Amino acid sequence: MKQILIIEDNQEIIELERDFLEANGFAVTAATDGRQGLEKALSGDYGLILLDIMLPGMDGFQVCREIRAKKEVPILMVTAKREDIDKIRGLGLGADDYICKPFSPTELVARVKSHITRYERLTGLAERDQKTSLCFGSLEIQPEKHRVFSEGKEITLTHREFELLAFLAQHPGIVFSRERLFDRVWGQDALGDTATVMVHVNRIREKIEPDPSNPIYIETVWGAGYRFKETD
Repeated sequence: MKQILIIEDNQEIIELERDFLEANGFAVTAATDGRQGLEKALSGDYGLILLDIMLPGMDGFQVCREIRAKKEVPILMVTAKREDIDKIRGLGLGADDYICKPFSPTELVARVKSHITRYERLTGLAERDQKTSLCFGSLEIQPEKHRVFSEGKEITLTHREFELLAFLAQHPGIVFSRERLFDRVWGQDALGDTATVMVHVNRIREKIEPDPSNPIYIETVWGAGYRFKETD
């Protein structure tokens, strides 16, 4: 049984989420403030974390940053704000997706199931993808080991970042739209939007590019999408 951690200060929302998640076969643990939630997140084994942004003690952005620095687990941020800047900020800190209040319980369960399924698929990437390293100058991608090196130094990527990078690198020179990349990496049943692709590309660039503002690996093709640069 998958364990879900809910970090939320509204007890009524906790109980609503708990009821529907437990009815769908999940076990639920809850924390009502940011610091308690962070402690539970780092000490427990969870299939997914539902993380509210507005929390006492430590807000959801801080909690997300701390979790992602130490642990790889799907994080679904919950926000009452609909401004894109809040959504993008959460994704930039390592969240996998976001859901806006008010939301239907069925949508919540669908998102949770989708992200857990996606995460489980990504963790098995090494068994399905090609077994040779991909080398582009000082950049080396090892699909079978789920590892990336730049100038001999290992680069830490989330599972989503790694699959996006590996997919582009396995098809150098081909332009993929944000919609196509979203379908490929997040899945056609995913309920987010293509802004997620842009955020993840920017995060990958910050980690692998010598100069993220002038990328040499992942190129932007204006009006079309992204492509991985072909080797000379």
